[in-house]
Amino acid sequence: MSKVTVLNHSLLTHKLTLLRDKNTSVKDFRDLVYEIGKLIAYEATRELPLDEALVETPICETKGGLLKKQPVLVPILRAGLGMVEPFLEIIPAAKVGHIGLERDHDTHLPKEYYCKLPTDIAEREVIVLDPMLATGGSASAAIEFIKKRGAKNIRFACTIAAPEGVEVLKKDHPDVDVFVGVLDECLNENAYIVPGLGDAGDRLFGTL
Repeated sequence: MSKVTVLNHSLLTHKLTLLRDKNTSVKDFRDLVYEIGKLIAYEATRELPLDEALVETPICETKGGLLKKQPVLVPILRAGLGMVEPFLEIIPAAKVGHIGLERDHDTHLPKEYYCKLPTDIAEREVIVLDPMLATGGSASAAIEFIKKRGAKNIRFACTIAAPEGVEVLKKDHPDVDVFVGVLDECLNENAYIVPGLGDAGDRLFGTL
């Protein structure tokens, strides 16, 4: 089964409180998404696989470790773009793919409209990024599309999640570990996370 990690950190709580505030400006919202993203990035990359390596310090030779391969970051368009920069801050050599989804008017199911991934994605760890995990439908579909491109080792990282969305990912993708900044109460009748923060994409890009 997938492992679900919910961060518990005073700085994260502080920044999330500011992020939720409906009066937070677009600029401050972006800055907070960046700052929170770095905290999540440290946790989501904690167990990336390493190759043993020898290094010579000024004192002696010792064993260390180097990443087997740089991971691939895949933001779900468009809100996921807000999490790319903080992850690149700590893993600057990571590759970046993109996936875009839209709802099919006939089936009402998520449909891929854009997907660009590294050709060697099957050999790399993949971290899918999206600030919000609400129903889990889009995240699950994105992961499925990425798997069809050959990815085998996938993690999902988000800022705020609803329990319903977490359960969908656990059911649909038991091989994918999930990293969550905070687990909120539930979804409302409009499938918004409660208490949540509204639409992350609109607040990031000022399209309210």
